[in-house]
Amino acid sequence: MKNLLDQPYPLSREAIDFFQKNRYIKLENVFDADTLAFYGDLISRKVAELNTNDKPLAERDTYGKAFLQIFNLWRTGPDIRDFVFSKRLGQIAAGLMETNGVRLYHDQALYKESGGSITPWHADQYYWPLASDKTITAWIPLQAVPLDMGPLEFSAGSHVIVEGRELAIGDESETIIQKRLRVTDFQHVIEPFDLGEISFHSGWVFHRAGANRTEYMRRVMTVIYMDSEMVLKEPENDNQVNDWNTWCPGAVVGEVIDTKLNPVIYSRI
Repeated sequence: MKNLLDQPYPLSREAIDFFQKNRYIKLENVFDADTLAFYGDLISRKVAELNTNDKPLAERDTYGKAFLQIFNLWRTGPDIRDFVFSKRLGQIAAGLMETNGVRLYHDQALYKESGGSITPWHADQYYWPLASDKTITAWIPLQAVPLDMGPLEFSAGSHVIVEGRELAIGDESETIIQKRLRVTDFQHVIEPFDLGEISFHSGWVFHRAGANRTEYMRRVMTVIYMDSEMVLKEPENDNQVNDWNTWCPGAVVGEVIDTKLNPVIYSRI
């Protein structure tokens, strides 16, 4: 199974062009059922072990109702590290962004419980002190995700909109961004995910997820990549200060982010 993690994926020119235009894409058959079952079990057990959010859903805020969130699982053991450091995923990320390589920014498990609420509209890069838009997230369902389980939704091409970028995830972002998107021609993409299907989206494209109306946990692992030459910028909000200290401690503003927590995952050269 580890062998598949490092096998090249047949990424077409058509797929790259689609991503460059829309800043998201869904790719089929990235991983097979056995690979997802093996690593999904490891990740799920680690999420259960590390999760500290034991409040009932009704007592949580909007963010807390959206999902259980566990960060940098790659640091918990060699098997999950192998999954996060997959050259297959890194090759896709670099190919879609048309960069020479990618570094790890961080990983996170996003587990939406049965009855879990929506994930409001937002753009990820609001949180990141990164100097360019050469960022991409692999959203990896560990099972098939039907519409009523809360698959990731995209506003295709919405990375060009500036309004709403300044908003953290919450009730305000859901209301304001949704209102802004309603008066645009951007396609709102809501589709189920088949087993083995993975999406990739850029840091500034707006996206959300619906509620989980099934009786099962929606289990998703994500890996966030950045250009291997990404430079740290001066933070513009407290969230970016926190991300600097948490995900790339020791990095210097104006210099390439090259810390022990941000290794190069894939390089063409």
